[in-house]
Amino acid sequence: MNALTRQFRIWRTMASVMLAILVAAAFVPCAWAGEDDQAGTFLTSFPDNDVYQVSVFGDDFARGLLGGLTVAFNSDVRLNIQKQVTPIAGIAMPNFDSKISALEKAIAAQPFNIAIVMTGQDDRVSIKGADGKRLPIGSEAWMIEYTRRVDRMMRAFKTRNAAVYWVGIPNLGRSDANDLAQRINDVLRERAYLNGYKYVDSYQGFTDENGAYSAYGPDLEGAIRLLRLRDGVNFTDAGNRKLAHFVEKELRPDLIQAKANRNLPLLGAEPEQAKINPGNAVKTPGPSSPMAPGADAAAQAPIVRAKGYGSTPASSATDSTGDQKEDNGKIVLKLVGQNGREETQTIQIVRPAIPASVVALMARREASGQRGDLLVDQIAGGLTLMSSISPSGNRDRGRLSPTQAPYFRLLVKGERLQPKPGRADDLIWPPKPDTTSDAKTAEPPPRG
Repeated sequence: MNALTRQFRIWRTMASVMLAILVAAAFVPCAWAGEDDQAGTFLTSFPDNDVYQVSVFGDDFARGLLGGLTVAFNSDVRLNIQKQVTPIAGIAMPNFDSKISALEKAIAAQPFNIAIVMTGQDDRVSIKGADGKRLPIGSEAWMIEYTRRVDRMMRAFKTRNAAVYWVGIPNLGRSDANDLAQRINDVLRERAYLNGYKYVDSYQGFTDENGAYSAYGPDLEGAIRLLRLRDGVNFTDAGNRKLAHFVEKELRPDLIQAKANRNLPLLGAEPEQAKINPGNAVKTPGPSSPMAPGADAAAQAPIVRAKGYGSTPASSATDSTGDQKEDNGKIVLKLVGQNGREETQTIQIVRPAIPASVVALMARREASGQRGDLLVDQIAGGLTLMSSISPSGNRDRGRLSPTQAPYFRLLVKGERLQPKPGRADDLIWPPKPDTTSDAKTAEPPPRG
Protein backbone atom coordinates (compact mmCIF):
# COMPACT_ATOMS: atom_id res chain seq x y z
CA MET A 1 0.00 0.00 0.00
CA ASN A 2 2.89 2.33 0.84
CA ALA A 3 4.51 1.61 -2.52
CA LEU A 4 1.25 2.42 -4.32
CA THR A 5 0.87 5.64 -2.35
CA ARG A 6 4.43 6.68 -3.13
CA GLN A 7 3.92 5.93 -6.84
CA PHE A 8 0.68 7.91 -6.83
CA ARG A 9 2.46 10.89 -5.27
CA ILE A 10 5.15 10.74 -7.96
CA TRP A 11 2.51 10.72 -10.71
CA ARG A 12 0.64 13.60 -9.04
CA THR A 13 3.85 15.66 -8.82
CA MET A 14 4.65 15.04 -12.48
CA ALA A 15 1.11 16.04 -13.47
CA SER A 16 1.38 19.24 -11.42
CA VAL A 17 4.67 20.15 -13.11
CA MET A 18 3.20 19.58 -16.57
CA LEU A 19 0.12 21.64 -15.69
CA ALA A 20 2.31 24.50 -14.45
CA ILE A 21 4.30 24.44 -17.69
CA LEU A 22 1.14 24.58 -19.78
CA VAL A 23 -0.32 27.44 -17.72
CA ALA A 24 2.93 29.40 -17.95
CA ALA A 25 3.05 28.88 -21.72
CA ALA A 26 -0.49 30.20 -22.01
CA PHE A 27 0.43 33.51 -20.36
CA VAL A 28 3.80 34.07 -22.02
CA PRO A 29 3.61 36.73 -24.76
CA CYS A 30 3.55 35.35 -28.26
CA ALA A 31 7.22 34.83 -29.09
CA TRP A 32 6.45 33.58 -32.53
CA ALA A 33 4.68 36.70 -33.77
CA GLY A 34 7.89 38.13 -35.15
CA GLU A 35 8.73 34.85 -36.87
CA ASP A 36 5.34 34.75 -38.59
CA ASP A 37 5.87 38.22 -39.86
CA GLN A 38 9.26 37.29 -41.15
CA ALA A 39 7.85 34.30 -42.94
CA GLY A 40 5.48 36.64 -44.72
CA THR A 41 6.74 40.20 -44.51
CA PHE A 42 8.23 42.08 -41.56
CA LEU A 43 7.56 45.39 -43.31
CA THR A 44 4.25 46.55 -44.67
CA SER A 45 4.03 45.93 -48.40
CA PHE A 46 2.01 49.10 -49.10
CA PRO A 47 3.54 52.19 -47.45
CA ASP A 48 2.04 55.57 -48.26
CA ASN A 49 3.26 56.76 -51.67
CA ASP A 50 5.41 53.60 -51.83
CA VAL A 51 8.02 55.24 -49.57
CA TYR A 52 9.00 53.95 -46.12
CA GLN A 53 9.36 56.63 -43.45
CA VAL A 54 12.33 55.78 -41.22
CA SER A 55 12.92 57.30 -37.77
CA VAL A 56 15.98 56.72 -35.58
CA PHE A 57 15.64 56.76 -31.78
CA GLY A 58 18.34 56.72 -29.13
CA ASP A 59 21.35 58.50 -27.64
CA ASP A 60 24.79 59.36 -29.02
CA PHE A 61 25.08 55.83 -30.40
CA ALA A 62 21.97 56.50 -32.50
CA ARG A 63 23.32 59.83 -33.76
CA GLY A 64 26.40 58.15 -35.18
CA LEU A 65 24.26 55.33 -36.54
CA LEU A 66 22.05 57.83 -38.36
CA GLY A 67 25.07 59.17 -40.22
CA GLY A 68 26.03 55.68 -41.34
CA LEU A 69 22.47 54.88 -42.43
CA THR A 70 22.28 58.06 -44.49
CA VAL A 71 25.38 56.97 -46.42
CA ALA A 72 24.19 53.35 -46.75
CA PHE A 73 20.75 54.23 -48.17
CA ASN A 74 21.64 57.47 -49.92
CA SER A 75 20.54 56.21 -53.37
CA ASP A 76 17.55 54.12 -52.21
CA VAL A 77 14.36 55.97 -53.17
CA ARG A 78 12.23 53.54 -51.15
CA LEU A 79 13.39 55.03 -47.84
CA ASN A 80 12.95 58.51 -46.42
CA ILE A 81 15.25 58.68 -43.38
CA GLN A 82 14.53 61.50 -40.95
CA LYS A 83 17.52 63.80 -40.53
CA GLN A 84 17.17 64.15 -36.75
CA VAL A 85 17.35 61.53 -34.02
CA THR A 86 14.45 61.33 -31.59
CA PRO A 87 16.33 61.41 -28.28
CA ILE A 88 15.89 58.71 -25.66
CA ALA A 89 17.39 59.21 -22.25
CA GLY A 90 19.36 56.36 -20.70
CA ILE A 91 17.28 53.47 -19.45
CA ALA A 92 19.11 53.53 -16.12
CA MET A 93 18.82 57.30 -15.70
CA PRO A 94 16.57 58.91 -13.00
CA ASN A 95 12.93 59.90 -13.70
CA PHE A 96 12.59 57.06 -16.16
CA ASP A 97 8.77 56.88 -16.10
CA SER A 98 8.32 60.57 -16.91
CA LYS A 99 10.84 60.30 -19.72
CA ILE A 100 8.97 57.34 -21.19
CA SER A 101 5.80 59.44 -21.23
CA ALA A 102 7.67 62.04 -23.29
CA LEU A 103 8.88 59.27 -25.60
CA GLU A 104 5.31 58.02 -26.13
CA LYS A 105 4.24 61.51 -27.16
CA ALA A 106 7.18 61.76 -29.57
CA ILE A 107 6.29 58.40 -31.11
CA ALA A 108 2.65 59.45 -31.58
CA ALA A 109 3.64 62.80 -33.10
CA GLN A 110 5.62 61.50 -36.08
CA PRO A 111 4.55 59.03 -38.78
CA PHE A 112 7.00 56.25 -39.53
CA ASN A 113 6.96 52.72 -40.92
CA ILE A 114 10.40 51.73 -39.64
CA ALA A 115 11.93 52.53 -36.25
CA ILE A 116 15.64 51.95 -35.60
CA VAL A 117 16.52 52.16 -31.91
CA MET A 118 19.98 52.19 -30.29
CA THR A 119 20.62 53.24 -26.72
CA GLY A 120 22.69 52.15 -23.75
CA GLN A 121 25.66 54.51 -23.82
CA ASP A 122 24.83 56.01 -20.40
CA ASP A 123 23.33 52.93 -18.74
CA ARG A 124 26.40 52.00 -16.67
CA VAL A 125 25.09 53.79 -13.57
CA SER A 126 23.33 52.68 -10.43
CA ILE A 127 19.53 52.58 -10.44
CA LYS A 128 17.32 53.91 -7.65
CA GLY A 129 14.90 51.20 -6.57
CA ALA A 130 11.27 51.55 -5.48
CA ASP A 131 12.38 52.04 -1.87
CA GLY A 132 14.67 54.91 -2.86
CA LYS A 133 17.90 52.95 -2.32
CA ARG A 134 20.57 52.69 -4.98
CA LEU A 135 20.94 49.29 -6.65
CA PRO A 136 24.55 48.30 -7.35
CA ILE A 137 25.47 48.27 -11.04
CA GLY A 138 25.08 44.78 -12.52
CA SER A 139 23.54 43.24 -9.41
CA GLU A 140 20.58 40.90 -9.68
CA ALA A 141 18.17 43.56 -8.46
CA TRP A 142 19.72 46.03 -10.94
CA MET A 143 19.16 43.61 -13.84
CA ILE A 144 15.54 42.97 -12.80
CA GLU A 145 14.77 46.69 -12.71
CA TYR A 146 16.63 47.26 -15.97
CA THR A 147 14.61 44.51 -17.67
CA ARG A 148 11.38 46.10 -16.44
CA ARG A 149 12.41 49.42 -17.92
CA VAL A 150 13.40 47.85 -21.24
CA ASP A 151 9.95 46.24 -21.43
CA ARG A 152 8.29 49.58 -20.73
CA MET A 153 10.32 51.30 -23.44
CA MET A 154 9.64 48.60 -26.04
CA ARG A 155 5.91 48.69 -25.32
CA ALA A 156 5.94 52.39 -26.18
CA PHE A 157 6.57 51.44 -29.81
CA LYS A 158 3.61 49.04 -29.80
CA THR A 159 1.27 51.99 -30.25
CA ARG A 160 2.47 52.26 -33.87
CA ASN A 161 2.12 49.53 -36.46
CA ALA A 162 5.77 49.79 -37.45
CA ALA A 163 8.76 47.49 -37.93
CA VAL A 164 11.26 47.99 -35.10
CA TYR A 165 14.97 47.17 -35.37
CA TRP A 166 16.65 47.26 -31.97
CA VAL A 167 20.46 47.56 -32.11
CA GLY A 168 22.49 46.08 -29.26
CA ILE A 169 25.41 47.68 -27.46
CA PRO A 170 28.85 47.20 -29.08
CA ASN A 171 31.89 45.93 -27.19
CA LEU A 172 33.53 48.54 -25.00
CA GLY A 173 37.11 49.36 -24.09
CA ARG A 174 36.82 48.89 -20.32
CA SER A 175 36.52 45.26 -19.28
CA ASP A 176 33.98 45.87 -16.50
CA ALA A 177 31.78 47.97 -18.82
CA ASN A 178 32.16 45.34 -21.54
CA ASP A 179 30.91 42.56 -19.26
CA LEU A 180 27.85 44.63 -18.34
CA ALA A 181 27.22 45.41 -22.02
CA GLN A 182 27.02 41.70 -22.81
CA ARG A 183 24.52 41.14 -20.01
CA ILE A 184 22.43 44.09 -21.23
CA ASN A 185 22.52 42.67 -24.76
CA ASP A 186 21.09 39.41 -23.44
CA VAL A 187 18.16 41.36 -22.03
CA LEU A 188 17.64 43.39 -25.22
CA ARG A 189 17.81 40.29 -27.40
CA GLU A 190 15.26 38.41 -25.32
CA ARG A 191 12.79 41.27 -24.90
CA ALA A 192 13.01 42.25 -28.57
CA TYR A 193 12.24 38.66 -29.54
CA LEU A 194 9.23 38.51 -27.22
CA ASN A 195 7.89 41.84 -28.50
CA GLY A 196 8.16 40.84 -32.16
CA TYR A 197 11.09 43.15 -32.96
CA LYS A 198 14.33 42.37 -34.74
CA TYR A 199 17.50 42.45 -32.70
CA VAL A 200 20.63 43.65 -34.52
CA ASP A 201 23.88 42.37 -33.02
CA SER A 202 26.65 44.97 -33.15
CA TYR A 203 28.94 43.35 -30.58
CA GLN A 204 30.70 40.68 -32.63
CA GLY A 205 31.34 43.01 -35.57
CA PHE A 206 33.92 45.08 -33.68
CA THR A 207 35.97 42.43 -31.91
CA ASP A 208 39.42 41.17 -32.89
CA GLU A 209 40.36 37.60 -33.75
CA ASN A 210 40.37 36.73 -30.03
CA GLY A 211 36.97 38.28 -29.36
CA ALA A 212 38.46 41.23 -27.44
CA TYR A 213 38.01 44.95 -27.91
CA SER A 214 40.03 46.59 -30.68
CA ALA A 215 39.90 50.20 -31.85
CA TYR A 216 41.04 49.12 -35.32
CA GLY A 217 39.40 46.70 -37.68
CA PRO A 218 38.41 46.10 -41.30
CA ASP A 219 35.93 48.47 -42.89
CA LEU A 220 33.37 47.44 -45.51
CA GLU A 221 36.08 47.28 -48.18
CA GLY A 222 38.43 45.17 -46.07
CA ALA A 223 40.93 47.93 -45.28
CA ILE A 224 42.13 48.22 -41.68
CA ARG A 225 40.78 51.49 -40.33
CA LEU A 226 40.36 53.26 -37.01
CA LEU A 227 36.77 52.43 -36.04
CA ARG A 228 36.53 53.57 -32.40
CA LEU A 229 37.37 56.82 -30.64
CA ARG A 230 39.82 57.13 -27.78
CA ASP A 231 37.05 56.91 -25.15
CA GLY A 232 36.58 53.23 -26.04
CA VAL A 233 32.83 53.77 -26.55
CA ASN A 234 31.92 55.89 -29.57
CA PHE A 235 32.73 55.34 -33.26
CA THR A 236 34.57 57.17 -35.98
CA ASP A 237 32.86 57.89 -39.31
CA ALA A 238 34.18 54.61 -40.69
CA GLY A 239 32.94 52.83 -37.57
CA ASN A 240 29.47 54.35 -37.86
CA ARG A 241 29.29 53.24 -41.49
CA LYS A 242 30.17 49.71 -40.44
CA LEU A 243 27.64 49.89 -37.61
CA ALA A 244 24.96 50.87 -40.11
CA HIS A 245 25.97 47.89 -42.26
CA PHE A 246 24.63 45.45 -39.65
CA VAL A 247 21.25 47.22 -39.76
CA GLU A 248 21.42 47.23 -43.55
CA LYS A 249 21.90 43.45 -43.61
CA GLU A 250 18.57 43.02 -41.79
CA LEU A 251 16.65 45.78 -43.54
CA ARG A 252 17.43 45.13 -47.21
CA PRO A 253 16.11 41.53 -47.29
CA ASP A 254 12.92 42.74 -45.61
CA LEU A 255 12.50 45.40 -48.31
CA ILE A 256 12.92 42.75 -51.01
CA GLN A 257 10.43 40.43 -49.31
CA ALA A 258 7.87 43.20 -48.88
CA LYS A 259 8.13 44.07 -52.57
CA ALA A 260 7.71 40.42 -53.56
CA ASN A 261 4.62 40.09 -51.37
CA ARG A 262 2.91 42.97 -53.18
CA ASN A 263 1.99 40.56 -55.96
CA LEU A 264 0.40 37.94 -53.71
CA PRO A 265 -3.36 37.51 -54.20
CA LEU A 266 -5.59 39.20 -51.64
CA LEU A 267 -2.62 41.02 -50.05
CA GLY A 268 -3.62 44.65 -50.12
CA ALA A 269 -6.90 46.37 -50.88
CA GLU A 270 -8.44 46.52 -54.37
CA PRO A 271 -7.06 50.01 -55.18
CA GLU A 272 -3.55 48.85 -54.23
CA GLN A 273 -3.81 45.67 -56.27
CA ALA A 274 -5.22 47.59 -59.24
CA LYS A 275 -2.26 49.97 -59.06
CA ILE A 276 0.42 47.28 -59.18
CA ASN A 277 -1.53 44.66 -61.18
CA PRO A 278 -3.80 46.43 -63.67
CA GLY A 279 -4.61 43.15 -65.39
CA ASN A 280 -6.08 41.72 -62.19
CA ALA A 281 -8.47 44.58 -61.55
CA VAL A 282 -12.11 43.63 -61.04
CA LYS A 283 -13.98 43.94 -64.32
CA THR A 284 -17.25 45.81 -64.67
CA PRO A 285 -20.13 43.37 -65.31
CA GLY A 286 -21.70 43.48 -68.77
CA PRO A 287 -25.15 45.01 -69.33
CA SER A 288 -26.76 41.59 -69.59
CA SER A 289 -25.11 40.31 -66.42
CA PRO A 290 -27.38 39.80 -63.40
CA MET A 291 -24.66 41.56 -61.35
CA ALA A 292 -24.86 44.72 -63.46
CA PRO A 293 -26.00 47.90 -61.66
CA GLY A 294 -29.76 48.29 -61.79
CA ALA A 295 -30.43 44.65 -62.60
CA ASP A 296 -33.69 43.24 -61.34
CA ALA A 297 -33.27 41.35 -58.08
CA ALA A 298 -35.59 38.64 -59.43
CA ALA A 299 -33.04 37.90 -62.15
CA GLN A 300 -30.55 36.77 -59.52
CA ALA A 301 -29.84 33.07 -59.19
CA PRO A 302 -32.66 31.29 -57.33
CA ILE A 303 -32.17 30.23 -53.74
CA VAL A 304 -32.27 26.49 -53.14
CA ARG A 305 -32.61 24.69 -49.84
CA ALA A 306 -29.52 22.78 -48.70
CA LYS A 307 -30.21 19.41 -47.13
CA GLY A 308 -31.03 20.17 -43.51
CA TYR A 309 -28.91 23.37 -43.38
CA GLY A 310 -30.65 26.61 -44.25
CA SER A 311 -30.31 28.12 -47.70
CA THR A 312 -27.53 28.67 -50.22
CA PRO A 313 -27.52 30.15 -53.72
CA ALA A 314 -27.81 27.92 -56.73
CA SER A 315 -24.92 27.51 -59.18
CA SER A 316 -24.02 30.79 -60.79
CA ALA A 317 -23.91 31.31 -64.52
CA THR A 318 -21.42 33.26 -66.59
CA ASP A 319 -22.12 36.70 -67.98
CA SER A 320 -21.59 37.95 -71.52
CA THR A 321 -17.84 38.33 -70.96
CA GLY A 322 -17.46 34.72 -69.85
CA ASP A 323 -16.70 35.69 -66.26
CA GLN A 324 -18.46 33.82 -63.47
CA LYS A 325 -20.12 36.15 -61.03
CA GLU A 326 -19.55 35.85 -57.32
CA ASP A 327 -21.66 33.23 -55.59
CA ASN A 328 -21.94 33.78 -51.86
CA GLY A 329 -24.00 31.50 -49.68
CA LYS A 330 -24.39 30.35 -46.12
CA ILE A 331 -24.87 27.23 -44.04
CA VAL A 332 -26.96 27.16 -40.88
CA LEU A 333 -25.70 24.57 -38.37
CA LYS A 334 -27.69 23.35 -35.41
CA LEU A 335 -25.56 23.07 -32.25
CA VAL A 336 -26.17 22.30 -28.59
CA GLY A 337 -25.00 25.16 -26.38
CA GLN A 338 -23.46 24.98 -22.94
CA ASN A 339 -26.87 25.45 -21.35
CA GLY A 340 -28.17 22.36 -23.16
CA ARG A 341 -30.39 24.30 -25.53
CA GLU A 342 -30.33 23.97 -29.27
CA GLU A 343 -28.69 26.91 -31.01
CA THR A 344 -28.08 27.79 -34.62
CA GLN A 345 -24.87 29.18 -36.09
CA THR A 346 -24.59 30.66 -39.55
CA ILE A 347 -21.41 30.19 -41.59
CA GLN A 348 -20.93 32.46 -44.57
CA ILE A 349 -19.49 30.81 -47.69
CA VAL A 350 -17.70 33.27 -49.93
CA ARG A 351 -16.89 32.48 -53.54
CA PRO A 352 -15.45 35.48 -55.41
CA ALA A 353 -15.96 36.19 -59.09
CA ILE A 354 -13.87 34.01 -61.43
CA PRO A 355 -12.40 35.61 -64.57
CA ALA A 356 -13.08 34.00 -67.92
CA SER A 357 -9.38 33.23 -68.38
CA VAL A 358 -9.37 31.07 -65.24
CA VAL A 359 -12.57 29.32 -66.34
CA ALA A 360 -11.04 28.56 -69.73
CA LEU A 361 -7.85 27.26 -68.12
CA MET A 362 -9.73 24.89 -65.85
CA ALA A 363 -11.89 23.74 -68.77
CA ARG A 364 -8.78 22.89 -70.77
CA ARG A 365 -7.44 20.90 -67.84
CA GLU A 366 -10.68 18.92 -67.58
CA ALA A 367 -10.70 18.27 -71.30
CA SER A 368 -7.14 16.99 -71.24
CA GLY A 369 -8.21 14.04 -69.09
CA GLN A 370 -5.85 14.89 -66.23
CA ARG A 371 -8.61 14.95 -63.65
CA GLY A 372 -7.54 13.69 -60.25
CA ASP A 373 -9.06 10.91 -58.20
CA LEU A 374 -11.79 11.99 -55.81
CA LEU A 375 -11.50 11.19 -52.11
CA VAL A 376 -14.80 11.57 -50.21
CA ASP A 377 -15.25 11.65 -46.45
CA GLN A 378 -18.04 12.52 -44.04
CA ILE A 379 -17.38 15.12 -41.35
CA ALA A 380 -19.38 16.22 -38.33
CA GLY A 381 -22.83 17.61 -39.00
CA GLY A 382 -23.61 15.36 -41.96
CA LEU A 383 -21.41 17.35 -44.34
CA THR A 384 -19.43 15.72 -47.13
CA LEU A 385 -15.78 16.61 -47.70
CA MET A 386 -14.31 15.91 -51.13
CA SER A 387 -10.62 16.18 -52.05
CA SER A 388 -9.06 15.73 -55.46
CA ILE A 389 -5.78 13.78 -55.69
CA SER A 390 -4.08 14.15 -59.05
CA PRO A 391 -2.05 11.12 -60.16
CA SER A 392 1.30 11.72 -61.81
CA GLY A 393 2.15 10.31 -65.19
CA ASN A 394 -1.12 8.38 -65.71
CA ARG A 395 -3.86 10.21 -67.58
CA ASP A 396 -6.25 7.27 -67.93
CA ARG A 397 -6.86 7.02 -64.18
CA GLY A 398 -8.52 10.42 -64.16
CA ARG A 399 -11.29 9.13 -66.44
CA LEU A 400 -12.53 6.58 -63.92
CA SER A 401 -15.79 7.13 -62.13
CA PRO A 402 -15.12 8.65 -58.69
CA THR A 403 -16.68 5.66 -56.94
CA GLN A 404 -14.46 3.29 -58.91
CA ALA A 405 -11.21 5.13 -58.19
CA PRO A 406 -8.70 3.19 -56.04
CA TYR A 407 -8.64 5.91 -53.39
CA PHE A 408 -12.44 5.75 -52.94
CA ARG A 409 -12.61 1.96 -52.95
CA LEU A 410 -9.71 1.52 -50.52
CA LEU A 411 -10.06 4.45 -48.11
CA VAL A 412 -13.84 5.10 -48.21
CA LYS A 413 -15.47 1.75 -48.95
CA GLY A 414 -12.74 -0.24 -47.21
CA GLU A 415 -12.41 -2.75 -50.03
CA ARG A 416 -9.32 -4.88 -50.44
CA LEU A 417 -7.93 -4.30 -53.89
CA GLN A 418 -7.08 -7.39 -55.84
CA PRO A 419 -3.32 -7.64 -56.45
CA LYS A 420 -2.00 -8.03 -59.94
CA PRO A 421 -0.06 -11.25 -60.65
CA GLY A 422 3.65 -10.76 -60.12
CA ARG A 423 3.28 -7.51 -58.11
CA ALA A 424 4.80 -7.10 -54.64
CA ASP A 425 1.42 -7.45 -52.90
CA ASP A 426 0.62 -10.72 -54.70
CA LEU A 427 1.10 -13.31 -51.94
CA ILE A 428 -0.46 -16.28 -53.75
CA TRP A 429 1.77 -19.36 -53.79
CA PRO A 430 2.81 -20.80 -56.12
CA PRO A 431 2.98 -17.48 -57.99
CA LYS A 432 0.94 -17.11 -61.13
CA PRO A 433 2.61 -16.00 -64.33
CA ASP A 434 2.29 -12.31 -65.18
CA THR A 435 -0.04 -12.06 -68.15
CA THR A 436 -0.07 -8.30 -68.47
CA SER A 437 0.78 -6.60 -71.71
CA ASP A 438 4.05 -5.27 -70.26
CA ALA A 439 5.12 -8.74 -69.25
CA LYS A 440 4.29 -10.13 -72.66
CA THR A 441 6.38 -7.56 -74.45
CA ALA A 442 9.28 -8.30 -72.11
CA GLU A 443 9.36 -12.03 -72.94
CA PRO A 444 12.38 -13.06 -75.03
CA PRO A 445 11.57 -14.08 -78.57
CA PRO A 446 11.52 -17.85 -79.24
CA ARG A 447 14.63 -19.36 -80.72
CA GLY A 448 14.36 -20.63 -84.27
